[in-house]
Amino acid sequence: MTKALFLDSVFQDRIWGGTKLRDFFGYTIPSETTGEYWAISAHPHGPSTVKNDAYKGKTLIELWEQEPALFGNPKEAVFPLLTKILDANTDLSVQVHPDDAYAKEHENGELGKTECWYIIDCEPGAELVYGHNATSKEQLIEWTRDGKWSELLRKVAIKPGDFFYVPSGTIHALCTGTLVLETQQSSDTTYRVYDYDRVDDHGNKRELHLGKAIDVTTVPHHDAVLDIKTETTGALTKTTFVDSDFFAVYKWDINGKADFTATAPYTLVSVLDGEATLTIDGDTTPIKKADHFLLPNTCKNWTINGKVSCIVSTPAK
Repeated sequence: MTKALFLDSVFQDRIWGGTKLRDFFGYTIPSETTGEYWAISAHPHGPSTVKNDAYKGKTLIELWEQEPALFGNPKEAVFPLLTKILDANTDLSVQVHPDDAYAKEHENGELGKTECWYIIDCEPGAELVYGHNATSKEQLIEWTRDGKWSELLRKVAIKPGDFFYVPSGTIHALCTGTLVLETQQSSDTTYRVYDYDRVDDHGNKRELHLGKAIDVTTVPHHDAVLDIKTETTGALTKTTFVDSDFFAVYKWDINGKADFTATAPYTLVSVLDGEATLTIDGDTTPIKKADHFLLPNTCKNWTINGKVSCIVSTPAK
């Protein structure tokens, strides 16, 4: 198997979702409040399905379990990464995620959740919540109890092309008018801190998880230190956003013909804009905006020819 695995994936309806997944990417969305597209996923809450060639119809979960050689015979019990696109039509809840140790103990063995965001698009003046101002756990408890959200929460202005690394323990939230590609550990564990007192169609507020949230929040907050690097070689401009204990994330801007050699057991690719061809072992396939595919371990070299921008991730070394 020396072909890329192209994937069909699952949409998630969210109280804060909208229509940008249709309007920006052309997806056929299930509702006017579609918040998430789990573009490359082997999580049981929304697994991707292969749509081409020998493995057509197989889920990524099934491939991970039945065809480990495609992934370099990994040691992990579950596929470790999850790529999403999120449409924050309105503010997401203010939330925090546990690390691996806490999630294993309290969430039935689920992975923790360190994640990162690439801002695809946002409204002028858009911002997000990133971190908090409490200097101690006692102050964090007091401010959440008393609803002192303006004192507690740090807001950061954003623009298209920005990148944020969000380690477990970081209080955070996407805000209104933001379209994001998220790379994260394969986890669906979220502890809500504050949800703006919103109610669902039945008049019910969504559950908060303040006890667990306070347990896992890093105090005091520290912004993640990034060493973002950009290098141009021929037709490829490669930006390295992060290379962490959980994943590496890159951006490929290609204008012409670019040759690649695999540097990881497998590679996840999301095409954000443009169109091109992907050639592996003499077999050529068109790729375009809104495509998501996985280059398995059997793909050691490939060529992309055209004009595209992609967000790319690989597992931790």
